[in-house]
Amino acid sequence: MKKICANRWCLESFEITDADRDLLDRLAPVIGGRKISIPEPTLCPPCRSQRRLTGRNERNLYRRTDSITGKDIISIHSPEKRYPVTEPEIWYSDRFDSMEYGMPFDPQRSFFDQFAELQQRVPRMSLGVIKNENCPYVNQVWNCKDCYMSFDMGFSEDILYGTGVYHSQDLNDCSFTRESSLSYSLADCSKCYHCAGLQDCSDCSGAYFSVDCAQCRDIAFCTNLRGKQYCYRNEQLSKEQWEKVLRELNLGSASKWRDHDAAFMALLSTVLRRDTHNIQCEDCTGDYLLHSRNCQSCFDCDKSEDLHYCTRIDEQVVTSMDVDHASLAELVYEGLTIAGHNILFSQNSYSPGNTNILYCDLIISSSDCFGCVGIKNKKHCILNKQYTREEYEELVPRIIEHMRKTPLRLPDGSSAGQEWGEGFPLEKSLFTYNESAAQEFFPLTKEQVLDRGWRWRDQVDDMPKVARIIPANRLPDSINDVSDDILQSAIECEITKRPFRIIKQELDFYRNMGLPLPRMHPDERHRRRMALRNPRKLWHRECGKCGKGIETSYAPERLEKIYCEECYLKEVY
Repeated sequence: MKKICANRWCLESFEITDADRDLLDRLAPVIGGRKISIPEPTLCPPCRSQRRLTGRNERNLYRRTDSITGKDIISIHSPEKRYPVTEPEIWYSDRFDSMEYGMPFDPQRSFFDQFAELQQRVPRMSLGVIKNENCPYVNQVWNCKDCYMSFDMGFSEDILYGTGVYHSQDLNDCSFTRESSLSYSLADCSKCYHCAGLQDCSDCSGAYFSVDCAQCRDIAFCTNLRGKQYCYRNEQLSKEQWEKVLRELNLGSASKWRDHDAAFMALLSTVLRRDTHNIQCEDCTGDYLLHSRNCQSCFDCDKSEDLHYCTRIDEQVVTSMDVDHASLAELVYEGLTIAGHNILFSQNSYSPGNTNILYCDLIISSSDCFGCVGIKNKKHCILNKQYTREEYEELVPRIIEHMRKTPLRLPDGSSAGQEWGEGFPLEKSLFTYNESAAQEFFPLTKEQVLDRGWRWRDQVDDMPKVARIIPANRLPDSINDVSDDILQSAIECEITKRPFRIIKQELDFYRNMGLPLPRMHPDERHRRRMALRNPRKLWHRECGKCGKGIETSYAPERLEKIYCEECYLKEVY
């Protein structure tokens, strides 16, 4: 069945498939023995994901005061936010009880208004961190050690400016990289060692500025190679010729590096591409999927099954729909940063012990809760008030019926369906639009954001307390000419003019790798790496060789040759 997205700035046609309806039926909650149906979505899948991602600030860190201890802390919640914020150790302790903020449900008011009021009262964790050591400037990071300004990653050590890094060590400026070490500027790579400037490569060492290469050693500016050594621009060299080329590349020179980066960008348009980046998947559509089965229109998922419209799934998420950022979860709908079982319309509830959670935020090891914020180890709670099982099973269906009769009001005064069945309203997010992950995947200008009735925060960098700020073009060309004095200075980004610091751990990395100091702000470097990845969108195209119809995240106007999997494998092996 075709529908039109209810967002006035979208109005795109989208389809609700029979498989979607079957999954919604399986996801429908059962309360007091009564199954409560979930209405079909009113927004298209991208707009639903955009709405969810506004609830996640991943990369913006601020200094503010802990609302409970009075300490100066690092937080994803900017200092002007009026709701209380405290460090994770305090939040998990018994220093406060979230149930003290409970409120009775008022049938004369919108549920979403009441929930937003509760969100403004209950203390929140300053950062999303679990079991880390010496990682003060990270967020959504777990089981890591000695990491700095890194986000959404786990089980890694000595990672600087990383995103989506897992089971790795000694990396700088890497995104969506696994099982790699001592490397710089990798994007979507795995099992790489002592490499720099790679995209979509695996099991490589001594590789530079190359794309889609595997099991290769000592290569530069190569594409689509398998099991090769001593290659430059896909030409076979002797060991002596390779060593001469490597000297001429002079990777320690900033001016040479700039030339190499430009040449690499030109190289990207010449690469033969497979229609998707999926690996060991069965009956899946989408991209960047690993070891998964029956996932439809999904992106960046691993070890998952029976998913619809999900993104950034770490592992073992099954039978779920419309979920961003989850692991160890089953039967989830309209979720953001989730773990657990039977989790509907909720966010930041990432405890595998969660069960039967509806419209909640920041819930740990709890079950049968509705409209709660920041509670731990509770059961049968509504808006942070305790009820008996019988009271809970009688009141929740009444609240849902109230939500069915309450129009979901948009900022312009119009309505888009009913409250029941919709995710948290974007305009009620705790974060401004440009603070949130939505800005990364659905970028908008300030004018566009304000026109839609959403909020924007003008980000202003704190001036670093340093002896001097050095324009990037005045830095030494070679890392060998950089003294330790750089640690007491800041660099002015050559693109954005924003100042940034070099820390000792980072300087040691550049010296060890023989690489020049960066000339761009870390956020600009991240933006450019992310621009190398395909968008979370699919197009219908034809294989560039056999003409078979394919579904791919490569837009039709792109210059690369796009082959179906069968033709691609015949070409590169």
